[in-house]
Amino acid sequence: MKRWTILFAAIVLSIGTALTLQKAPAIGSVVPAKPDLIVDQKRLLQNWVVRDEKLGATLCSVEEGNITPGDHRLVRFTVSTPNIGTADLAVGDPNVHFANGDGLFEVASCHRHFHFRHYSLYELIDPATGHTWRAAKRGFCMIDIEKFQEFPGPANNERNYLSCGAPATATDPAIPGNQGISVGWADTYVWQLAGQFFVLDGGDGQDPVPPGTYRIRITVNPPFLAGPGEPCPFTDPIGFCHQLPELNYFNNVAEIEIDIPDHPGKQGVGPLKNQPQITTEPID
Repeated sequence: MKRWTILFAAIVLSIGTALTLQKAPAIGSVVPAKPDLIVDQKRLLQNWVVRDEKLGATLCSVEEGNITPGDHRLVRFTVSTPNIGTADLAVGDPNVHFANGDGLFEVASCHRHFHFRHYSLYELIDPATGHTWRAAKRGFCMIDIEKFQEFPGPANNERNYLSCGAPATATDPAIPGNQGISVGWADTYVWQLAGQFFVLDGGDGQDPVPPGTYRIRITVNPPFLAGPGEPCPFTDPIGFCHQLPELNYFNNVAEIEIDIPDHPGKQGVGPLKNQPQITTEPID
């Protein structure tokens, strides 16, 4: 999917101009209410750190990210994806979606959790070469975590989506879920959560990341080309597939620039330096 996302990002700028020249809706016409997801760039810029950590063999991020257990150099970061649209993003119970085989969710047996497919894409990019590294995160659960303070709409909108849900096991019944993001609320993945990092030393099978200046690029509801038999629930004006409906598919990307040092020291480098080490791995 990576090459198509890069292509998508490259043509968004050109297509944006074309879209603004399209014929305006007729007076009195009704534009259907839809969600509109963005990435909070300010939150990302203020919440990252390069530091050394010990990753235990029992961590789900180690298992799912194919990371060799042990000491690693990481860059951790927070991602927040507000809904600034005119309607809630209503996903519902992942148990129902999985039973219906609609392609939205897959099951992660490591922590009895559903993974929403194609929700968000994390990339670490070398601006000099274009080389890209993937993050350790594999799964997402969309719920209302916090109000988006910059939302221009009503301030009294309520939280509606609070439960990730979980599949049944041999001994426990399924836990019903209700996933989504209410208008004016954000689904936030703080830097301490499982998989909210890039491995910089090659411990996940990717190339080591040399010291230098890099970009973190986050794409919410990223474009993809459906494979054989894979559903394509929604398409943008360019023709790419997306898992979720939106008013605007061309405001879904945020980037920040970070400096990766040769030696981050005990305190780490970045806005979150001097934070305590993580002893347990919270699951989102």
